[in-house]
Amino acid sequence: MTSTTTPQAAHEAARPPLRLGFTLLHLTVMGTVGTVTIGLISAAISAGLGMIFLLGIGLLVLLGVLYALFGLAWFEIERIAYLYHVPAHSLTWRPRLQPGFVGYLKSLWSNLAHGRMWAALGNFLLASILGAVMLGAIQAMVHFIVVSFGPLTDAESVSIPFGIQVSSAQAPWMLLLALVCAAIAVGLMFLHRTISTAIIGATARESHLNEQVRTTTVQREGAMRAAEVERTRIERDLHDGVQPRLVSVGMTLGLAKQQIDDDPEQAKSLVDEAHTSTKTAITELRQLTRGIYASVLDDRGLDAALSAVAGRSHIPVNLDVRLPGRYDRTSEAAVYFAIAEGLTNAAKHSRASEARVTVRQRDEEPGRPYLWARVEDNGAGGAKVLPGGGLDGITNRVVAAGGTIKIDSPTGGPTALEVSVPCAS
Repeated sequence: MTSTTTPQAAHEAARPPLRLGFTLLHLTVMGTVGTVTIGLISAAISAGLGMIFLLGIGLLVLLGVLYALFGLAWFEIERIAYLYHVPAHSLTWRPRLQPGFVGYLKSLWSNLAHGRMWAALGNFLLASILGAVMLGAIQAMVHFIVVSFGPLTDAESVSIPFGIQVSSAQAPWMLLLALVCAAIAVGLMFLHRTISTAIIGATARESHLNEQVRTTTVQREGAMRAAEVERTRIERDLHDGVQPRLVSVGMTLGLAKQQIDDDPEQAKSLVDEAHTSTKTAITELRQLTRGIYASVLDDRGLDAALSAVAGRSHIPVNLDVRLPGRYDRTSEAAVYFAIAEGLTNAAKHSRASEARVTVRQRDEEPGRPYLWARVEDNGAGGAKVLPGGGLDGITNRVVAAGGTIKIDSPTGGPTALEVSVPCAS
């Protein structure tokens, strides 16, 4: 499913919120827990390399380190996404593409070379360093404040960080140094915000582009499969229905032409028969073109088109359509054909005695409505998506329109078909 970025969202992504209180808390934790975590991972890597030839124990340690690094990178992306509202996709483990041990090794190498993982780990390392420096600056600030306001005589002195001895004569300058340390701590917070949003934001944009490419590829493949299934259906209907009837009309008219002089009454009867067959062929052609696109969608909208489908259905249909207005042609056509094919399957295959159709507009994403429809029957269930079948055609059409489909058809029924298609009202 595709997604769009509004100007407001782009502005917020370019200027993430300050959230200095949360940043202070995050850096405090990173300066303590983060540095300890880096030390433990470094020790594990050293131990793994040192024991690499000891019955393969080192390889197992390094494998555990890889999984730990991946989890740490996932945590870092989620942390920055929450802290600064960066629209980043979660880091996912790349699955194996081949079976067996070789496929597993290739999967490990693919994840080891994952750019987003290393970018997130680099950000984790920088955040831990910034957090440690910030804690030192805060500690120095506290010491300077204590010295500045502490009761000292001229002969007394106190030790501040870095082993410096300060006397009471120098105490007035300590407040200024405390302010400098506070400014350093705040500056580190802003630096963390800038670096983190730049690194994680860049990987988020790359991930978003990759997701858009994947979604576009899926939609293109769905459109191609839908066109192929539709072409096959048209060829089958023409070959099995309209074509033989038109051939019969031609043969009947040929017989009438031969007998028009010798037996005018018989010729007239044959012409009447050909006329009836012609009207039947026209009706079949209309039904065939209705299967390609229903003109009533353009003329009167989705509600009227679905009412016509429900009226032609061989089983009673409870139609519940509540839409505020019209939508773009692609989304309306996708929902229309999904419902029409769903009712056809319910009448032909599920042995249902009734069906219910519900259509609504849903706002799954801010500023982007979705057409949502559900077709449910009381049939025997057990519906499956087979190549070239009706459900396969529905899936291809919905995917080509950028939507999603869900089919729930347990053995014994009921069968429920849900589609959700993005649209522009």
